Formats: sequence, C-alpha cells, structure tokens
Amino acid sequence: MVAPLSAWPWENLGVFKYLLYGPLAAKVLYSWIYEDSIKDLWCLHILVICALRGLIHQLWNSYSTTLFLTRNRRIKQEGVDFKQIDREWDWDNFLILHALLAYMACLIFPSLDDLPLWNPKGFITLLFLHVTVSEPLYYWAHRYFHEGYLFTHYHSLHHSSSVTHPYTAGHATFLEHLILCVVIGIPMAGSITMGYGSTSMVYGYVSAFDFLRCLGHSNVEVVPHEVFNKLPFLKYFLYTPTYHSLHHTEMGTNFCLFMPLFDAMGNTLNRNSWHLHKKISSDSGTKNGRVPDFVFLAHGVDLTSSMHAPFVFRSFASVPFSTRIFLLPLLPVAFLVMLIMWAWSKTFLISFYNLRGHLHQTWVVPRFGFQYFLPFAMEGINKRIEEAILRADRIGVKVISLAALNKNEALNGGGTLFVEKHPDLKVRVVHGNTLTAAVILNEIPKDVEEVFLTGATSKLGRAIALYLCRRRVRVLMLTLSTERFQKIQREAPADCQNYLVQVTKYQAAQNCKTWIVGKWITPRQQSWAPSGTHFHQFVVPPILAFRRDCTYGDLAAMRLPDDVEGLGSCEYTMERGVVHACHAGGVVHQLEGWTHHEVGAIDVDRIDIVWKAALKHGLRPVSSM
Repeated sequence: MVAPLSAWPWENLGVFKYLLYGPLAAKVLYSWIYEDSIKDLWCLHILVICALRGLIHQLWNSYSTTLFLTRNRRIKQEGVDFKQIDREWDWDNFLILHALLAYMACLIFPSLDDLPLWNPKGFITLLFLHVTVSEPLYYWAHRYFHEGYLFTHYHSLHHSSSVTHPYTAGHATFLEHLILCVVIGIPMAGSITMGYGSTSMVYGYVSAFDFLRCLGHSNVEVVPHEVFNKLPFLKYFLYTPTYHSLHHTEMGTNFCLFMPLFDAMGNTLNRNSWHLHKKISSDSGTKNGRVPDFVFLAHGVDLTSSMHAPFVFRSFASVPFSTRIFLLPLLPVAFLVMLIMWAWSKTFLISFYNLRGHLHQTWVVPRFGFQYFLPFAMEGINKRIEEAILRADRIGVKVISLAALNKNEALNGGGTLFVEKHPDLKVRVVHGNTLTAAVILNEIPKDVEEVFLTGATSKLGRAIALYLCRRRVRVLMLTLSTERFQKIQREAPADCQNYLVQVTKYQAAQNCKTWIVGKWITPRQQSWAPSGTHFHQFVVPPILAFRRDCTYGDLAAMRLPDDVEGLGSCEYTMERGVVHACHAGGVVHQLEGWTHHEVGAIDVDRIDIVWKAALKHGLRPVSSM
C-alpha cells in the first residue's frame, strides 16, 4: 500500500498535468484581453517565477552535462543512466505544487498585489528568517526523514538517484515538497507580514533557493577551494556540490540545506568534506582525468538532431530522435550554435558509458551532414577528424571508431588517409564497416537465392556481394560502371563469379523480393519491387517507407550488453541501448584487443570473425529482439 502523501495527486495525468497552470493563465489572459489592466497581477508573477525556476534547472542541466567543459570537475564519474532519467522524469512536479499553493495564498491575502518593487529591509529580514528558521527547520526535518518509516516510504525515492543531477533536486515525494514549501515560505511570509516585502524579494529568494539547490546536486565542483583558504569561516555558510554529494554516499552526514554550520552544530558534518572538496577543486585544472579506452567519433546530421544532445534536453536525448514541434522555435538558436561550433572547430565530448570496466566516450566533430558534401569544406573536415585522432593517440585511447560520414570514401578513403599519413599511430583507427556488413548479411534469410543490391560498388556493397556469392546467392549488382563491377567480380572465387550479375536498371529486380539498399532510392524506383519485398539498407539517410505492401529494415545496429553502465542518451534514431553497427564494430575491436587498423576496403574473410566476436561479448542484433 502506498504511504499517505507519498504519491503526487497528478502523477497519472502525464503531460496533461501542465493544464493545472490553466486557471492562472486564464486569469491573466482574461484581464489582458477584456480589462484595462491585468488584475490579480500575482497570477502573472507566479507563472513567470515557475518559468524562471524551470529555466534555472535547465541551465544547470546543460552545464553539468556539458562534458567537454566539466569532465575534470565531476565528483562522481558515473553517467546518469536511463533508469535514473525515467525515475526523475517528473522532477518538475514541485513547480506545479508551489504554483498552486502560491495562488491560494494570493486568494487569501489579496494585498499581495500592492507589494512594492523594492524594499531593502525585506532582504535583511528575509536573510535573518532564513538563517534562524528555514535552515534549522530543514536540517531537523531532513534528519527525521532519514529514520525508519519516513526514509523507507518517503525519502528513499530521492536517494534512489545514484548520481546527483540538477533534476535530482526536484525529485522527491509529495510530502517532502509540502515541507519544502514551508521552508521556502516562512522567510517570505514573515518579511511580508512585517511590512517589508517586495516583488524583487520574492523573485530573488526563490531564484537563489533553486540556484543553490541545483548547485548542490550538480555533481560538478564549481566552488574554488582557494575561497575557503582565504576566508575559512565561509565554508560554514555555503555548501558545495562535493559537500552535498557526500550526503548521498554517506547518508548519516551533511544534512544541511545550504549552511554546513548546522551540521557542525548537530555533529553530523562529514570529516572528509573539505579534504575531498580541495582535491576535486585542485585537480579540476589538470588533465589527469581517466583516459577512455574507446572513442566513437560522431558528427551532426542536421539542425534539429543537434538538439538531441544530452546537454540540451536530457529527456529528449534519452529517447530515439524524431522531429518534434516544440523544437521548431529553437531552430534559429541551433543555427547560431552551429556557426559558433563551426568557427570554434573543436571536437566535443558529449557522452560516455562504461562497459565491463572499459570507459567508452562519444566525441563529436562540429560538422553537419550537408557540410560533408561541400567541396570547399572537405579539407577542413578532414583536419578536424585528424586532430581528433591525434588527440586520442596522444592521451592513450586504444581504439577510435569513425561514424558514417567521417569515414566517407570520397572524403578520406574510409580512414586510410590518416593511417597512411601517420604510420606510427598507437590508437587503432576503425571504420566499423566489417560488423555493419555482418549485421546486414545475418539479417538475410539463409534460404534466399537472389538479392538486388544498390550501392553495389561501395565498400559495403562490394563486401556484401562477395560474401553472398560465396554462399551461392545470385547478386544483381546495380551499377553503370562495368569496369568497377568486373574488378569486384574478379575478387570472387572462380567458381562463384557467375553469381555476380551486373544490372543497370531497377526493372531487373521486379521479381526479386530481397533488396539491399546502399544508395538512396526514390519512391518511383521502389515501385519496381514486387509486393512482399523486404528492403535491407545501409544508406544514410534511410529511405522513405513508401510501399505499404513491403517491409523496411532499419539501419544496421546492435544492442549493447545488459551490463553497460551510465548510458543515458540514444544514438540518433536508435532505441535505448542500441548503437549503429560501425560504433559497435569499434567496441568489439577494443574489447578483443585487436592491434590492426580497420580502414579502407572490408576484408571479407573477417566478417564472420567479427560477427562471432560481437556475439561473444554480449552484443546482440536488434532484429532478433
């Protein structure tokens, strides 16, 4: 049975919970449209304050997850995983609660509309009441919530988040936030009752309260230890992210709201607080962070997908990418950021996860899909990729895997350019196409006798054609280049060469129900496929699912093992825990400890080897799920 006041009254409403702001918005709109001035001005203030509080949490989320800025300041190195994100999905419930209670206060005390904009006495009174009432009240209430029944049924939810995050600050039960309302409300109510209240006081106090709560839960140390060296007394009046993180690991200590003074008075101050804070703060300026074993070098696809990064919207990044209407107004901002990233020309770390003790990171080249097809941009793109490879080599990365366009044949020969230019590289450069080919080939039923292949002379097309002809499968290779076709045909065993057939028109496949698409095809071209055709594909972007009487495969991908830790974002349109096959190919390369580069043409003899290695390490084909 659920404990009283532990569940939120609107927890089953989903996104419709935001309709609870409706009465406030309706009053403001009615006054604005039908009256000379906005009556019940505090309805507008409440909505603005809620939006401001949400923005404070969002900005702290962006900062704490901007790994390329904060990785050396992180307190706990683990990432926030999908389970924690789901638990904290409704972190903003408390904003609705506070808005409704504030609205009730406005109805009870209509004189609030007469508050002045500024009154310095109000800030002094507010500070006094906060220190003498709110801080000790929160301290003792927090300690009680760590005892027996209260902890089990109420406070354990907050501590279920193993890695603190700004959204963790709002993740608590209904009862806890009712008490937090009292903690926040007493200083403001007291100051207003004494006649010293002001609008700026309310805005300032609520904003500062949320700012400090997010700071403590940010998991990023931002307070320099030199401040406490010069002003030792200050460490008792301002907590730090390190200080609060210790409360989540050693729960019998550091209970204060913002002032460690009360922990010192209550004999609950963690002895390691200042030592750990000094260590993390001192190390933040160094580059001695943990070196990843594997790096996946990704790139942007388009402007809307650039907002799928964890440091933009965490919840959006935790589900497969799709274009959402709420993103459209943000496109100008994304375009501006794109220009800044293009000018900055630095590779960014955006996510990481741990797999069986190996740290895997995703770096992003600040280039978008369309830029890869601009002739004047190719040199600059290769320079950025080369810099990323050299940086990985310099810090001791074992394997770096190139995402789709970063290994484009026309751009750098599938990574060959960098290996030939830097023959002494210690880091292994991997395009991952061997596993991509293996995934596609293992999706094709064993009893298939004929396939139609577009993009037939590409790296993947060549490997797929040669592999299938060895299996005595007839491959209709769509290409206008007889020379390139014959070159591939000569690579096949003599007794298998007749299974490779050059075709120049889509009409040749009108009786073939297995299409392998490696070059984008239009709906008109798809119309030549017979009913019941399945379209396997390795083309970026994926082809349009035009035919209702046919089925379409996804891009080649694999599901990571279940023991992966810290994974909290989806890779583009992939499901949770699923990565593109070229990414997975690099993972396998690193886990196996292979010492060769995987660049240029695919070694057909290694397709089965790589496939078996992937399965051995717990990676699974998505199609079998």
